[in-house]
Amino acid sequence: MSEAPDRRQALLEATCRMISRTGVRGLRVEEVAQQAGASTALIYYYFKSRSGLLAATMRFVDERAEDYTHSSRGTGFDRLLDNLQREFQDKRRVRENSAVWGELRAAAVFDKGLRTIVGNANLRWNNAVTELIERGTEDGSIRAKVDPAAMAVRFTALVEGLSSRWLAKLISTEEAHSAVLAAVSAECRPRHLHAVQPEPTAPTV
Repeated sequence: MSEAPDRRQALLEATCRMISRTGVRGLRVEEVAQQAGASTALIYYYFKSRSGLLAATMRFVDERAEDYTHSSRGTGFDRLLDNLQREFQDKRRVRENSAVWGELRAAAVFDKGLRTIVGNANLRWNNAVTELIERGTEDGSIRAKVDPAAMAVRFTALVEGLSSRWLAKLISTEEAHSAVLAAVSAECRPRHLHAVQPEPTAPTV
């Protein structure tokens, strides 16, 4: 009974591997089928078209990211920071996911069909980050009177920009984590936590 879902997943995993290696424009249905050890007919059976395959791949990448970025620890601030930093991990699946997302986003500039697919995925991501920010404002770990939706756009855009440099190995995982920490702290921490501590005075003799 599990054979059909397994074969469908194998096709999606093969699509991710191909996109991460050769990009979206170089993706051929026949090569995906060969990578997955399946027939092209099976791809059309499950996904109907190349566009359907890409739409399903985007959703598959989303689901994998939700799995490895999910955080349930600490305050809203802690969860937000953990969620964004988990986008950068020295694991093959995480790097592959990031590469596929970047490729689909870049290809959407010229492909109207992909634009809708990527736009929907981006909306889901922004909404998820917005919810984390709202949770932080409710528990007091994120300063009040912020615009959670606008803040979420800035944070997801930051992650996307860092991802390009990270995948190209221009910055390390640790440097990406530090950049996220600096941005989230600057935007989210309540003002009193940013107060500059006075310089210690020299003891009087």
